[in-house]
Amino acid sequence: MTAASKTFRSQVFSVLRPAEPSPAARRWRAFHLTVLAVGLLAVILLSIDEFAAGHRIYLRSAIWIVTIVFLVEYLVRLWIAPEMPLYAEMPPMQARLHWAVTLPGLISLLATMPAVMMTGGYGITGTDTASVFCILWIMKLGLHAPAFGTLARVISNERAPITSVLIVFAILLMAAATAAHMFERVKQPEAFGSLPNAMWWAVVTLTTTGYGDVVPLTTGGRMIGSLLMISGIAVLALMTGVLATGFAQEERRREYLRVWDQVSRVPIFASLGVVTLSEIVGKLRTRYYPAHVTVLRRGDPGDSMFFISNGEVEVRLPTGGSVRLDDGAFFGEMALLNRQPRAASVATTRPTTLLVLYASDFYEIASHIPALAEAVENEATRRREENLGREGKR
Repeated sequence: MTAASKTFRSQVFSVLRPAEPSPAARRWRAFHLTVLAVGLLAVILLSIDEFAAGHRIYLRSAIWIVTIVFLVEYLVRLWIAPEMPLYAEMPPMQARLHWAVTLPGLISLLATMPAVMMTGGYGITGTDTASVFCILWIMKLGLHAPAFGTLARVISNERAPITSVLIVFAILLMAAATAAHMFERVKQPEAFGSLPNAMWWAVVTLTTTGYGDVVPLTTGGRMIGSLLMISGIAVLALMTGVLATGFAQEERRREYLRVWDQVSRVPIFASLGVVTLSEIVGKLRTRYYPAHVTVLRRGDPGDSMFFISNGEVEVRLPTGGSVRLDDGAFFGEMALLNRQPRAASVATTRPTTLLVLYASDFYEIASHIPALAEAVENEATRRREENLGREGKR
């Protein structure tokens, strides 16, 4: 394989990665979700006989188009499989075969099955068919949702406290079911005559669902039910707290890694040590802007400065001229250092990723990293002199 084709394959792979922050990747995810939504809507409407009677050809066409898109996507993902880090050491064909039999590969293949079913004469009518199509496609949605990977990591990281909560849940469930069976089996032999039946009532009560299909009649049974409802609220609150904490920690980790990746592309940070860089990463915030969007306006408060991770911006000077800045440059530092309103407006000329550093964080970093503060001040002085030189020429 030529170097050019390999480079193109790696570019396609970066676009199709679920967590890729680039504008092209975000556009692909938006397109993918739109296609999926159109397909699901068409299948659902086709299952309504009254509506489908006059629109069957359009709905079938929409399903065909969606399936073809998924088929093309499957072939592309099969082609880029060698770019996955897990298969980096394998020959291309072996990497593709390995990916094809994985869960993502099988689900992507199943998403193309509606075309096979339609070609084979399978009628796309009725709720049963709609259910099959919806299951095939909704599995694909779950496959490419980054949140599912986050959920898996959260469960893995918090498995010890989650297991403890589940054990408490099981103890309460069995204790309540046994007690209810003892108190209620005489008066309600059908509902509480066996432990499995009593466990159904205990699950409904412990989860605070409260269907009301089974209700204790004895005083002892009602006391057990009251304690079980209170315990259910406590157990669910405990589980919610464990998961919320795990999600918050995982999101901070993901954001840290995203910012680190962006910071490493800015030359002014490249010469700093790992320890110093880690301190800066914790202060920066990533912002994504499409093309032709105003980032700063003249007269805005100078409460932050921006570093360009990738992209390009145009600085519109008050003299009428303009300056373009691209990857690695920074702007907004003069207003921040002088603590004055913005002297110029800044707009993106193409999709741009910026790192924002607020004034309070800048001065805190400056007290620990004089070299960074000095570099920013020197650049601000140079730009100020350039602006004065332009005004002198005018």
